[in-house]
Amino acid sequence: MLNIQTTKLFWASCLALLVTSLSFGIRAGIMNQLGIDFQLSTTQLGTITAAAFWGFPLAIVVGGFVVDMIGMKRLLVMAFIFHLAGIILTIFAQGYWSLFLSTLLIGIANGTVEAACNPLVAALYPENKTTRLNHFHLWFPGGIVIGTLLVILFVQLGLSWKVQVAMMIIPTLIYGYLFSKLDFPVTERVSSGYSSSDMYKAVFSPLFIFMFICMFGTAITELFTGQWIGLLLKNVTDNAILLLTLTTGIMVIGRGFAEPVVHRLAPQGVLLLSAIFAATGLYMLSTFTGNSVFFAAIVFGIGVCYFWPTMIGFVAENVPKSGALGLNLMGGAGMFAVSIYTMFMGSFYDNLIVKHLPSGASLDAYLKAPESSAPAQALANAKNLAGPEILQATLIIPVILIVAFGGLVVYLRSRKNSRAIAL
Repeated sequence: MLNIQTTKLFWASCLALLVTSLSFGIRAGIMNQLGIDFQLSTTQLGTITAAAFWGFPLAIVVGGFVVDMIGMKRLLVMAFIFHLAGIILTIFAQGYWSLFLSTLLIGIANGTVEAACNPLVAALYPENKTTRLNHFHLWFPGGIVIGTLLVILFVQLGLSWKVQVAMMIIPTLIYGYLFSKLDFPVTERVSSGYSSSDMYKAVFSPLFIFMFICMFGTAITELFTGQWIGLLLKNVTDNAILLLTLTTGIMVIGRGFAEPVVHRLAPQGVLLLSAIFAATGLYMLSTFTGNSVFFAAIVFGIGVCYFWPTMIGFVAENVPKSGALGLNLMGGAGMFAVSIYTMFMGSFYDNLIVKHLPSGASLDAYLKAPESSAPAQALANAKNLAGPEILQATLIIPVILIVAFGGLVVYLRSRKNSRAIAL
């Protein structure tokens, strides 16, 4: 007889997600230092960052196909092993390729956590999926807040980035121990009696495909901007990493109070308002300077706050037959889109920097220029101009989402009215 301890399983899941988010927050905080220590270009840094987003969709999609067969517990043991290996390899990295591989392993671990924990939370709280998924996912921005604050503290203390990365070992060991001791339920699709055929039909339904495509945009708007904000705006404000902390802090609070918001607006209404705030905030981030940038970060944080968990919660509630595969395909779509976009924008960013340097300038030469030299100052000025341009290019995505989610609200309202008339 299984002894399903709902609360313990939920909190162990939150701890696993905390490790996932710490990897994002700490990497965002140490990105500039990695570039200096290993003499990496922005394109190389973009590719290393993208590796996490490649590993994630790979793991989450494969996990979505196998989780019903092998169970959520085995997946989470695998996540623990990948996390531990990725963290240790990062600490002992020797250059570009070891950083790339370690980041890929951590990305695979992060995807495996979501592949198991999203359906686990849905199975533990079948009557309150969207709200509980928001509560679970508040640990993603929560971990980024903790991670970036640790980076700031450790830099002040003069501790190396390797010590910052090593901090992730502690919560990793704890969640690995907890999951090894607890019993797990079966996934909701299995307990509901839906067949594999039902599941595959559901993921090819028009509503699921529409949400799958929209996930590209919501994930890029939230994760690309969050991961790169310190790098893009470090010359606009002296406290660029605090912008990430502020934005994610708003997300923690918003997701913690998700229940009344989701109840009042329904998931589709939440998504529409989120897109409006995200577009407004992104525009402000790309045009404001000085302390006003912090107000822009608050608006943007409100915008992206509910995107990820509400997208998954919407599918869990409105396309339930898609099961764990549906939830994990959504997560995989989001991370895959971010990985491609990050690589493209890393190269685009380098090109923008070159555009703002003197004619015929070599970016490599400027990257290797001594600190405080004239070329280093010219590079800083070029980055100052290029960062906001990247954000302006990204602004089109939440604008498109406003139209898409506006249409979704109208469609679901008309469908509800049609059913009411039929009754």
